[in-house]
Amino acid sequence: MGKSAEARLVRLVTPRLARELKTIRAMLRIACHDRHGTAQGLCAECEELADYAAKRLALCPYGADKPTCVNCRIHCYGPRQREQVRDMMRYAGPRMMLRHPYLAVMHVVDGRRQAPPKPNEAPAASSQGEAAKPGAVPAESDS
Repeated sequence: MGKSAEARLVRLVTPRLARELKTIRAMLRIACHDRHGTAQGLCAECEELADYAAKRLALCPYGADKPTCVNCRIHCYGPRQREQVRDMMRYAGPRMMLRHPYLAVMHVVDGRRQAPPKPNEAPAASSQGEAAKPGAVPAESDS
């Protein structure tokens, strides 16, 4: 494993990202067990999706401030993987409350957080801020 891969994996030890990875793996285990009949662990296809999710999570430009994927402004999953995850979550999501209540509740709590602006995006200027710019002409009122 190269230095860059190790550096990415280190990001996953932050409590928030570690919990998100644990949640997606738990959901994958539920769906894989029920749909693919695996007794322990994951089938090859689900293991590949879990590895892909871990890689994308480690590469997330938001880092520890990452919102849940549904609220994210940057969609880093490929179309095929995004549909696989949606399908898996549709199935496993309702079952999470019974099998992993803490992870399910925390996922809902995390989902209520506002997504921060994109890391390389300048904050939007407010209407008052634009008028205060040098050289800006104040708007005239009709009254």
